[in-house]
Amino acid sequence: MAGIELADPALARRVTDGLATVEDLLDKELQSEFGFVTETASHLMHAGGKRFRPLFTLVAAGIGPRPDAPEVAIAAAVVELVHLATLYHDDVMDEAEVRRGAKSANARWDNSIAILTGDFLFAHASRLVADLGPDAVRIIAETFAELVTGQTRETVGPGPTGSPIEHHLLVLDEKTASLIDTCARYAGMFSGATDAEIAALRRYGRAVGVAFQIADDIIDIVSADSGKTPGTDLREGVPTLSALYTIAAGTDSRLIDLVSRPLRDEAEVAEAVALLSASDGMVQARQTLDSYAGEAAAALSDLPPSSARDALTSLTRFVVERTR
Repeated sequence: MAGIELADPALARRVTDGLATVEDLLDKELQSEFGFVTETASHLMHAGGKRFRPLFTLVAAGIGPRPDAPEVAIAAAVVELVHLATLYHDDVMDEAEVRRGAKSANARWDNSIAILTGDFLFAHASRLVADLGPDAVRIIAETFAELVTGQTRETVGPGPTGSPIEHHLLVLDEKTASLIDTCARYAGMFSGATDAEIAALRRYGRAVGVAFQIADDIIDIVSADSGKTPGTDLREGVPTLSALYTIAAGTDSRLIDLVSRPLRDEAEVAEAVALLSASDGMVQARQTLDSYAGEAAAALSDLPPSSARDALTSLTRFVVERTR
């Protein structure tokens, strides 16, 4: 399941049942008095997403003594609604044509519909989280703020005096890892984990969240089996860690030229993929990935042995191994 090995049958059954509950909650929250809103909100919901965040939440809840608490599944649905809402808004900002192999909402309908759908999902996430109490509401509000800060930071850029590499890693932390952190926090809170265990889960969520994004960027270059067309980021001119390391080194003028602009010519894409795959920048990106994976492993070592910890360990291993 999305890179997480559920070797313990009891854990697998609990997570499978929990995911079914989450799906029921999501389907309920998609209903609107306006039929077109239900249709557009269902568009990405059923377009093949892995439900990684609900899965992560349900697995991490195994650290506490009450992993079956009903609040865990509700929290898992909340984070998925928030995640889906950000996808609708991201696609508008990026003028994306495709999402999860299907036409994006903004391309299929228009920007206004996509924005309204994202707002609809944010609203329903807020309504659902209200059932979890004031602490949960405060946490999701802080997460909203961090997600917006990350998107703003990415849009503004590092500035003339900032480090593009540090800026990029901070954007990954805010835009991706912050919501994984919230998954971990909710999982611990509602399953009855101790404060120390929740803190360790949060450190793990932050580290593995950034690692996952770095791995995705690497796979876009080095793997033809990723489900993405190789070089997608290069075509779109999206800065990735290996490209930023290459630019910072300043030693390969041809590769620097290729990774500093969107590439429309397929021959240039192929050249950039070949050069970047064998570059020192890629070596540094892998080293950074290993560093975050090490932070994740260290956080897990602070948790007591359990099948849930074993499952999270398998996720860390998967994040790194999928790039090899």
